[in-house]
Amino acid sequence: MPAIARIEELAPEFAAIRRQFHEHPELSNQEFKTAEKIAEYLKSWGIEVHTGIGITGVVGVLKNGDGTKRIALRADMDALPVTEANHFAHASKNVGVMHACGHDGHITGLLLAARYLAETRNFNGTVEFIFQPGEEGGFGAQHMIADGLMEKFPADFYLGCHNWPETPAMKVGINKTAMMASGNVFRIDIKGRGSHGAMPNLSIDPIFTAIQICQALQGIVTRIKRPLDPAVLSICKIEAGTAYNVVPDTASIFGTVRTFDNKVTDLFEEHMGKISEEVAKAFGATATLTFTRQYSPVKNTSECVDRVQEAVRELYGEETLHDQEPVMPSEDFADYLEKCPGAFFFVGSGDGSHREAGHGDGPCLLHNSSYDYNDACLPIAASVFARVTENYLK
Repeated sequence: MPAIARIEELAPEFAAIRRQFHEHPELSNQEFKTAEKIAEYLKSWGIEVHTGIGITGVVGVLKNGDGTKRIALRADMDALPVTEANHFAHASKNVGVMHACGHDGHITGLLLAARYLAETRNFNGTVEFIFQPGEEGGFGAQHMIADGLMEKFPADFYLGCHNWPETPAMKVGINKTAMMASGNVFRIDIKGRGSHGAMPNLSIDPIFTAIQICQALQGIVTRIKRPLDPAVLSICKIEAGTAYNVVPDTASIFGTVRTFDNKVTDLFEEHMGKISEEVAKAFGATATLTFTRQYSPVKNTSECVDRVQEAVRELYGEETLHDQEPVMPSEDFADYLEKCPGAFFFVGSGDGSHREAGHGDGPCLLHNSSYDYNDACLPIAASVFARVTENYLK
């Protein structure tokens, strides 16, 4: 069965829509104009619209026939606090904010699927189009769930996707294990005693103590957890001191822990607390760990993955399927999967060679000031959304 011709026909129109979203990005939980525009499109296609869910979330509901099955399709809407380096015509007009993660493409891909399904109505049941705010650290999924999303709009399973530069271009990447890691942040506050830099023996040096703690924490990765359990512990910031010749009273360590299993996360939290306290104690200081779990791992449901793979084979053939390795970044789509079966897939967006002249000099990586969504991904994402929906709601 060929790719969906109507979606391919609409793709250029929606590429222009995508670039409009790129021009006008909004930060997490501030997507008011974005949400308004989405609602306008959905209403114009005869789709029932609900707004203001989880702050700025939008839900479109499309019913057809007498079927009782329901599927939820989700896209995120927010941009990042990044100044865009690109100089093409659709570069961000909101200084200091840009769609550096391709959420402009996610919005548009789901809108394209919605337009097609509203036109053709080749299904029997209910499809829900969920446009979620605040994925970039704004806890948007949690806000929508707390606002009654899953009770007001119940679904049998959730389907979401993300563009992904590291996945081969125009391939659909998915697996039956963890697609993305948990996201956890930590802070370790060390309290010592300051002194003149020339007389460190009179101090309890929090900087020296912090260095020893940083070294010791990596022992969790290499000596405490099982080698077969992937995990990352990255120390990304250390704050201490105000002058070159003063040993300060305090120091703080900041970083992230990524795992594919909540039990492994438990292990890290337990041992990070112990190591920090005991190392600090050895040098006469104290240390307090604050460990915050932001996102769980994105773990797909096997039968939902089967549905995605079936749709991709029908649309594009076996060669378009990519056996996706798990990746260490996180996604709050995990919050839906903890409560409902579902699947999350990647669409390979390429290395940046698709972009027109005038873009910035940086690599084509997510969260990079030179990033731009590859419009060739739009019909692929929309077609997979649509075909899974049609197959499930036969």
